[in-house]
Amino acid sequence: MTEENNKWLVVVNPKASIGKAEKDWPKIKQILINEGIAFDFIITEHQSHAIELVRDSITEKGYTKLVSVGGDGTNNEVINGIFTQKRFPTEQITMGIIPMGTGNDWRRTFGFDIDYQKNVRIIKAGNLFRHDIGKVTYYNHGNPQVRYFLNAAGTGLDDFVCKTTNIMKSQGKGGAPRYMLNVAKCLFQYDCVHVQLTVDDQLVLDEEILSLSVGNCRYCGGGMMMMPKAIPNDGLLDITAIRKVGLPKFAANVTKIYDGTFINKMKEVSTFRGKKIRIVSIPAHSLTLETEGENLTNSPFDFEMIPQSINMVVPENHNFKS
Repeated sequence: MTEENNKWLVVVNPKASIGKAEKDWPKIKQILINEGIAFDFIITEHQSHAIELVRDSITEKGYTKLVSVGGDGTNNEVINGIFTQKRFPTEQITMGIIPMGTGNDWRRTFGFDIDYQKNVRIIKAGNLFRHDIGKVTYYNHGNPQVRYFLNAAGTGLDDFVCKTTNIMKSQGKGGAPRYMLNVAKCLFQYDCVHVQLTVDDQLVLDEEILSLSVGNCRYCGGGMMMMPKAIPNDGLLDITAIRKVGLPKFAANVTKIYDGTFINKMKEVSTFRGKKIRIVSIPAHSLTLETEGENLTNSPFDFEMIPQSINMVVPENHNFKS
């Protein structure tokens, strides 16, 4: 094995933002060169490829500094590559992002701009934030599987919307207007599911839910502030549950979901915070889950936090208040 590699490894998902990443990568590459950043790069070729590429690149070539060029799904794959390699403790690894993609939810918590020059300079400045990472165990045809996540996971309507959005993406369709139309259609098609939610070994919810989000950060679903009080380094997962609610009332409160005020305006909303989360569906195995755009099967889902376990490069002006 080589010694630790001091270059950045830039992981490019060319399909991010419906191919915009592939089109704009030469521009981003030139900005990195102009800013004097020493880097190598790899291009992903298919779903989950970044996990394999990152894991192998760290293990075999000693990279400890990585940049994700893509959306939340690309970030998720890079994180899973980092957390499934065995060469370095994850606390020794640094990750930056150049955000693009459909959702871009993680970057919203930290106030990233969608500007390549600004984001390359953020990476160059190297302001580090010791970030919590979520871990979820789920069951694929009865076999326990593990997935790590940087931002958030969701089930119920959230997962249903994610599935249909991924189908749209595979057909080359996307963009904010189509996404919002898809959300509206899913609202009419989705059937609520009965869940039991346990937080730190205490049953806190046992009823039908429309949506249930678990996160380290504040946004998911393309800008919805589902966990408005989340702090990404407090060692706790934030949970927001929306119980069964009539469509007219939900539609009337949609704008409040984007600014986070819905948690105080809707009696059907409950929020929790804890280190260990368990979600069980009734009937068993009837729920699936999405983590940053990746659909996972099936319940039960067991969440835990790995506190302050990676160094994320972030802007200097973030300010978290619970």
